[in-house]
Amino acid sequence: MDRFAHLRWPFFESAHAALAAEAEAWARERHWMHDEDAAAPRGAEADATCRRLVRELGAAGFLRHCVPGGDAFDVRAIALLREVFAYHAGLADFAFVMQGLGSGPIALAGSETQRAAQLPRVAAGDAIAAFALSEPEAGSDVAALSTTARRDGDGWILNGAKTWISNGGIADLYVVFAKSEHDRDVTPTRAISAFVVEAGTPGLDASERIAIIAPHPMATVRFTDCRIPAGNLLGKAGEGFKLAMRNLDVFRTTVAAAALGFARRALDEGLARAKSRRMFGQLLADFQLSQAKLADMATGVEAGALLTYRAAWARDAQGARITREAAMAKMFATETAQQVVDAAVQLCGGLGVASGHPVERLYRDVRALRIYEGATEVQKLIIARELLKGTGAA
Repeated sequence: MDRFAHLRWPFFESAHAALAAEAEAWARERHWMHDEDAAAPRGAEADATCRRLVRELGAAGFLRHCVPGGDAFDVRAIALLREVFAYHAGLADFAFVMQGLGSGPIALAGSETQRAAQLPRVAAGDAIAAFALSEPEAGSDVAALSTTARRDGDGWILNGAKTWISNGGIADLYVVFAKSEHDRDVTPTRAISAFVVEAGTPGLDASERIAIIAPHPMATVRFTDCRIPAGNLLGKAGEGFKLAMRNLDVFRTTVAAAALGFARRALDEGLARAKSRRMFGQLLADFQLSQAKLADMATGVEAGALLTYRAAWARDAQGARITREAAMAKMFATETAQQVVDAAVQLCGGLGVASGHPVERLYRDVRALRIYEGATEVQKLIIARELLKGTGAA
């Protein structure tokens, strides 16, 4: 199958095809990405691998696409890169996109001084960024945030805890969302502000690490009377919720693209196994049940790609608000990828659950995509809300 046939769709420009080819060549040259042990590191090894990947991605120039130096994001470019990296190694995709998600609020709302101080080093891979929004009792329900930011003289004092923070524990800077107002007349979302907090700031503790099914650096980050300068506020006080949603609108579509990368790899692995495995005097691929499974897998991948790149194109080419389109793409592509990977495990049989096998790694990598940046159930609520409002281009 031609993995890049979709680049001939009218959603893309010639520069996108060139970028995908460059990323594919880069990924293939890094043989360690295909080594069974190196592709699924854990603990301190995962931290070191993630740091190395960030440096390599920066040196190769890929990070500048998700850290553009301003708010001129090319969502199609980010999505294509995520698809390529996810196909080869889930941690490569993670290392790439977290630089964008973590620094996106600075690009979208930061002052010239803030952008100049932070974005070049993130784009170069010299600093690792993290997006600190979720809390123990506030995930998709952002209005339920309990972390506080109190103005004190020429600075702010943060108190509270963030959890499920990707890059937590290895990040050099965190974009933190906290409630900065307690006026009863202010709605909960209007009370949220965003701040840049450097790792090593007294009162910031990211030592509580979280082990999850995929080998991603993750932690609970606590703030105890953590004092930061007034200049670390991003944008205006009370605009943090809008900023978080703007950032998620950029990167939620790319979650779908990562799912496509996982699904395409699963389809290729399942197809190869079906064409080589002999049983009962014929190839696995000769059985109609196998053919039906492969047909469903391929159709799901193509449908997910259409939704994903339609959403990315609408934002890039039309400047459209894509809340509904991004939610549709994220929901469908991640759910479909889970099904495609599961089907690949079935086609591979015992090999599919052997530790280190590509589809076994995919099975662990793909599961989190249905949860982070808004679980599938939340995406359905978003889609329904937008439908009831009568907005969106779908």
